[in-house]
Amino acid sequence: MKALMIILVLGVSAPAMAQHEGHVMPMPAKPAAKAKPAAKPVVKPKAAPAASAAKPKAKAPAAKTVPAKSVAMDHDAMNHADMDQTEQQTAPMDHSQMDHGMMNLDMMDQAALQPDPEPIFTPNDESGPISAADRIWGADAMRASRQAVYQEHGNMQLFWFQGDRAEYRARDNKDGYLWDVQGYYGGDLNKFWFKSEGEGSFGEPVESAELQALYSRAIAPFFDLQAGVRQDLTGPDRTHAVIGIQGMMPYMFEVDAAAFLSNKGDLTARIEAEYDQRLSQRLILQPRAEVNLSAQEIPELDIGSGIDNIELGLRLRYEIAREFAPYVGIEQEWKLGGSRDFARLAGEDASVTNYVVGIRFWF
Repeated sequence: MKALMIILVLGVSAPAMAQHEGHVMPMPAKPAAKAKPAAKPVVKPKAAPAASAAKPKAKAPAAKTVPAKSVAMDHDAMNHADMDQTEQQTAPMDHSQMDHGMMNLDMMDQAALQPDPEPIFTPNDESGPISAADRIWGADAMRASRQAVYQEHGNMQLFWFQGDRAEYRARDNKDGYLWDVQGYYGGDLNKFWFKSEGEGSFGEPVESAELQALYSRAIAPFFDLQAGVRQDLTGPDRTHAVIGIQGMMPYMFEVDAAAFLSNKGDLTARIEAEYDQRLSQRLILQPRAEVNLSAQEIPELDIGSGIDNIELGLRLRYEIAREFAPYVGIEQEWKLGGSRDFARLAGEDASVTNYVVGIRFWF
């Protein structure tokens, strides 16, 4: 009976083992040293002598050992519908079982990475004086020292002189000359300005000449307010009170505008503007314009009311050095209104073209 039960068990398990034998899963190659040993053969219990006469059924083949080399998988022979995938799903992580106390939170302290904020000082009784030097040397000594620094670095007294135009003028009837110089002495805010301008023809007395002495006060980063006196050096004796502005407008236009009130009550004005257009580091083209106006007619000076005259010029200079530059150019002058009538009565041209050659210098 016992032999019969063994035969039945072997007969049932043989087909299943045969089916599994043809369905070999590919296995990654493993080192030979770690390969599993071959399965031990199933030891059949010895049958009773009486049962040995019965014809035994075929033995189930032993399971084949999977070689180290991977075998191609036959997916068509697999029945994926019978596979239970519920066990393959990842189980949720239980954070309650984790020991967060093992983490070093000091290394995650972001506040330690931030720079220390700069201290904010507020004026109070405990903050001390504004400057620590006042506490050491005394406020009076430091006040004198700061005044000396201001004089040397913020209000240094300078002298500057420029010959803007010193030129020879060639024209149709007779050649002439012209000078236009100016300079100042002072600091950034307060200056003493002096200006002189005049012209004439060779072989004749000077036609016009003047000298100005002005106090200048900075009212903007690029503009000074000027006030002073002007003395005419030729013609009728005239002294004028002067008020005006001088500076640099946007786009680098240099402007000099002034109003003059003479001791005879005559009110006149003059506006000059020029612009330096650099063609190279040393070659500069300078357009220039000047307009003279009068509030009334001044017969002794051959000046009519309104616009007296207009001058437009163009000069090309070459800076041999920054302080010295010869130039050539052309300038056109028109007398207008009553001034034109006075010029015609005197036998002069109301429109004159001047070809100029001169030098511009400063130091």
